[in-house]
Amino acid sequence: MLHEKLDSIYDSVLRRNPGEIEFHQAVREVLESIGPVLGKHPEYAESKIIERICEPERQIIFRVPWEDDQGEVHINRGFRVEFNSALGPYKGGLRFHPSVYLGIVKFLGFEQIFKNGLTGLPIGGGKGGSDFDPKGRSQREIMRFCQSFMTELYRHIGEYTDVPAGDIGVGQREVGYLFGQYKRITNRYESAVITGKGLSYGGAQVRTEATGYGCAFFVDEMLKARGTSFDGKRVVVSGSGNVAVYTIEKVQQLGGTVIACSDSSGYVIDNKGIDLDLLKQIKQVEHLRMDAYAKRRGGEVSFVAGRSIWELPCEVAMPSATQNEITGKDAEALVRGGCVAVGEGANMPTTPEGIRIFQEAGVAFGPGKAANAGGVATSALEMQQNASRDSWTFEFSERRLQEIMQDIHGRCLKTADEYGMPGNYAAGANIDGFKRVADAMLSLGLI
Repeated sequence: MLHEKLDSIYDSVLRRNPGEIEFHQAVREVLESIGPVLGKHPEYAESKIIERICEPERQIIFRVPWEDDQGEVHINRGFRVEFNSALGPYKGGLRFHPSVYLGIVKFLGFEQIFKNGLTGLPIGGGKGGSDFDPKGRSQREIMRFCQSFMTELYRHIGEYTDVPAGDIGVGQREVGYLFGQYKRITNRYESAVITGKGLSYGGAQVRTEATGYGCAFFVDEMLKARGTSFDGKRVVVSGSGNVAVYTIEKVQQLGGTVIACSDSSGYVIDNKGIDLDLLKQIKQVEHLRMDAYAKRRGGEVSFVAGRSIWELPCEVAMPSATQNEITGKDAEALVRGGCVAVGEGANMPTTPEGIRIFQEAGVAFGPGKAANAGGVATSALEMQQNASRDSWTFEFSERRLQEIMQDIHGRCLKTADEYGMPGNYAAGANIDGFKRVADAMLSLGLI
């Protein structure tokens, strides 16, 4: 009966949300974990908690007109999906990328519900963005786009309502432009209305590093649970953006050797360990492609174009680029290459087939909603500092982040054990996050 009930819910999601394949995948992955929960808590089914969680509380779509440096007007589409506020104000980033459409935003917002629940902090789930592509645009064009985007979004957000942050294509610069326009329109200095701000106007220490650092802390805990550590292990990190860079930084501090990273053009192999200063210079300052790293690093470093980074043998894999980047074929290659742990720095970067292969092979698999929760957790800490007009040191903030990631790891492991799936971090994360939200929804009535 439970399987029939969950299948019926999933069929309804498919019917009501046609074409939104990423959202379908995210929902299915959660539904496949929570059957045992309904057996213990029939009240969830009676109150249709799952159906309510799968339907966003609010979906906002709007046009974003802006003018380029040549005076030509462009029209993009903006989104904000306010998915679930049972635990607190909606919280989730904004993504500016040409691939953004409603299905992507809903998948990210759905994942955010459970990720935010796992942090134990009072934040609900939401996500937003636009199909605007910041690549190749001047700083003034990006500023004009952000101002136009916020001119519509501002009426839907607030520190007690919905608190956006950054994501792909939205860094500290973009957050600054967005917050500046919010301040101009409202005539209020509400620091906690958006997170990921610069340190000079209410930002938090460690927020830039938080997702990458947090993922490394989570994988470190997974390795400790198996009686080992990062020491001496070869690590592959996909991507070379903010998450990847700070994953590499913390892994190196914890004793691992990151031998490869990538961008959309290909990957570099540096068996002595990625030179982090050089990587930051090329990707964060000069905004060049990965082949530039190989050329400047010299020696035996090589650049491989157009192939999967997951063909490289390693002990730890940390996908930090985008969704569905590790296929079943990639997972098989990683298992053959001796991989013992996977920590998802990106959102849903492993396909369902890949997850199954990892779990059947006994690889410790840290799902994104747990392993990359450090970013949103530190955003919540930024909100806390803004509300109290306080500012914490880097060391204190990093210690809080590490404690949160250790707590998430412990609860995932404990919950998986409790429901008869020992070592299954994906099930533990889904069940623990779901129960926290479901219990709050029951307490609040028909929200």
